[in-house]
Amino acid sequence: MAIEVGTQAPDFRLRDNHGRTVTLADFRGEKNVVLLFYPFAFTGVCTGELCALRDELPKFVNDDTQLLAVSNDSVPTLRVFAEQERLEYPLLSDFWPHGETSRAYGVFDEEKGCAVRGTFVIDKEGAVRWTVVNGLPDARDLNDYVKALDAL
Repeated sequence: MAIEVGTQAPDFRLRDNHGRTVTLADFRGEKNVVLLFYPFAFTGVCTGELCALRDELPKFVNDDTQLLAVSNDSVPTLRVFAEQERLEYPLLSDFWPHGETSRAYGVFDEEKGCAVRGTFVIDKEGAVRWTVVNGLPDARDLNDYVKALDAL
């Protein structure tokens, strides 16, 4: 079960597609965070969602907001995926311990061994202000993220 609106977002320490360590606490007091979990790099729906975000990037990466996308893929996989798709925002690896952050947010599918499509809008104080969780085959509407950010 995904964490609920009003909950303090669990902190995490994950490596991005360039091998840099990123924590949620890095943004506390500075930026709102759109934390997006997706099943796997190089799959159709995931690629479509992440490229749609790339195409609207100024709405999600700016002075007030940071987009962070998390999957259970390895860092080298995420590096190649980001380069291939020209993704200029951090792709975070929840590879090892496998799914630890996805589990903390309640979006890890134990049977499939990957995160489901969960998105959390987290305010500058670290509270979850909006969330949506979709099943593996169901893409999310990024306009919903924009509305949630506008409400902050």
